[in-house]
Amino acid sequence: MAVVGAIELPDWAWERAEVRQALRGRDIGAVFRHVQQYSGVSQGRIASAVGMAQGRVNEIINGRREVSRLDVYERIADGLRMPDDARHLLGLAAGREKRSTGAAFDLTAFPEVVRVYAAQNSAADEIQQQARAAQELDVLAVRGLGLIGLNDSLLRACLPRELGGTGLRVRILLLDPESDALAQRAAEIGESAESLAGGVRLAEARLRALADTCDIQVYRYGTLPTWRLIRTDSTMFVGAFDTGWEGHESATYKVISTPHGPLFRGFRRMFEAVVDGAIRTV
Repeated sequence: MAVVGAIELPDWAWERAEVRQALRGRDIGAVFRHVQQYSGVSQGRIASAVGMAQGRVNEIINGRREVSRLDVYERIADGLRMPDDARHLLGLAAGREKRSTGAAFDLTAFPEVVRVYAAQNSAADEIQQQARAAQELDVLAVRGLGLIGLNDSLLRACLPRELGGTGLRVRILLLDPESDALAQRAAEIGESAESLAGGVRLAEARLRALADTCDIQVYRYGTLPTWRLIRTDSTMFVGAFDTGWEGHESATYKVISTPHGPLFRGFRRMFEAVVDGAIRTV
């Protein structure tokens, strides 16, 4: 049966944890149900897109039939216009049009990186959405005012003040205002060490005020900052500090936890190592 009229899902739908879990388990019934949920299409529309009879799609959705053939997985991936990272989770190679280009390096080999934003501001809505639903929030910053230190900062409104901090543990790593690394960082961004140190101390004071409403821990670290991290449970948003720009100006990578991926695990291990060597102030 020929494939007619592929279905387009929004990019974020393929990044949902439940969708990725279904892909990893090759649970096509769950994949079809999520397609219906996020696109509103009928079983008949799915059937047309993936080259199946509607009755077969109904059996798969209701668990009475499974998919096991590779060519059928390929047809489903093509009919649902799966992005390459979703295809990879399903055990398939990149899309045919990409494979034919002979690219020397293919990011789909690293399905942990699911999105790249030009800067933190482009990712702001998604970061806040993830933070509001999180059980754990970790932040590695320099002074943290734009992230969590001020009332209008990115993450401040995501803290559950009205719930007394129930279910949310927050850890914030800030650059030690008395360290040589802070003076070096200040020089890199053309700011006085006194001004940068004052920003760190202000952030600490504002975070200390949250101690009664959140399970919050604040630490000072003393090494030159390289990575800027925001972790919400099994999702990270990663940027970089470098000479001439601040962390929020960096491209921001959305990295998710996968069973065998090194990036999420490596960044989390790095965060824990920084915590171990830091001084807790709140």
